[in-house]
Amino acid sequence: MATNLAIDPELLDHALRVGGEHTKKATVTRALEEFIARREQARILDLIGAVEWDLEFDYKAERSR
Repeated sequence: MATNLAIDPELLDHALRVGGEHTKKATVTRALEEFIARREQARILDLIGAVEWDLEFDYKAERSR
C-alpha cells in the first residue's frame, strides 16, 4: 500500500546510518516492527503480580509423569 508521509529528513538519515538498512522503506519498516515489538513486550509488565506462584510445585516431577 502506497503511503505518503512527512518524515523529518534528519531523523530518517540518522535511522538509516544506525539501523544498517539500505533503503528508506526498509528503515521505516524495521522501525515499525521494532516499535510494535517493544509495545507488545511492555504489556508483559502488566502481568507482574497477576499470577500466584505455588512454591510447592515440582515441575521436574510433572515432567516424568
